[in-house]
Amino acid sequence: MQIELLDTFLDLIETRSFHRTAERLHITQSTVSARVMALEQAVGGRLFTRSRAGTNLSTEGLKFEVHARALRHAWTEAQRAVAPSGNAAVSLRIGIQNDLAAGQIGEWVSNFRRSLPECAFYIEPDYSAQMCKDIDRGALDFAVVYSPQALPDLHIASVGEVRYRLISGDGAARSDLSPLRYIRGSYSAAFDEAHRQIMPEFSAALLAAGQNAAVAGLLATMGGAGFVLEETAQALIAGGTFKAVEDVEAINQPIYAVMHNRHRTSRMHRRLTRIVSRRLGTS
Repeated sequence: MQIELLDTFLDLIETRSFHRTAERLHITQSTVSARVMALEQAVGGRLFTRSRAGTNLSTEGLKFEVHARALRHAWTEAQRAVAPSGNAAVSLRIGIQNDLAAGQIGEWVSNFRRSLPECAFYIEPDYSAQMCKDIDRGALDFAVVYSPQALPDLHIASVGEVRYRLISGDGAARSDLSPLRYIRGSYSAAFDEAHRQIMPEFSAALLAAGQNAAVAGLLATMGGAGFVLEETAQALIAGGTFKAVEDVEAINQPIYAVMHNRHRTSRMHRRLTRIVSRRLGTS
């Protein structure tokens, strides 16, 4: 079976539109139709029903979906297994939330290598949604994320949290802050909701960024106030320009380890989870 047939089938489940799937996969709509027909012939059943409301899975399609996801994941892992990895017995691809990479990646990877000396590692900082998709399709083995996605084949474990502090170059009290000089960090859906609860008048700030490094860089260049990771806050405060805003509470960001369900009991993945949990102080 051609893997493109599975990719088209799984994308069509998401879009429910032959036209949209054609756009996303950069192929023609007739190619989407041909691939679906070929897959239906291969499995011996009709996989979709089409109506004015859109394209939906048939009963046979619902049954086949779990097998399609498993087949695609196994194929991607098989391709990676035969890729060159030097003298290492196993090559692991690990994703880390962008904001965690600068402060955590060195110690984590050092511990990964000590615990799993037979492994080669590829580390990729990224955003939660993309990392979860990559694990689902087998392109990543393990990820540390802020916002895990509820995909059917993912195992998600809470491993701790990090803290964001509000600092300001305009004063140490909330009353000193100006919305015009406020830089809103937008680090995750959970962070945004907590921010709306404690800083409602600053949620529509004119300037926002989705990475800690970006917010810190803007603050260092432009001044003003914003939430940054606690260690970043300490460094900026030590420079003498910024102060902690003492009457605004910190925002805690939960962190999760994500892996494919088939790996949740593997020795390697359990070790990776324990290393991350220990570094975050939860085990």
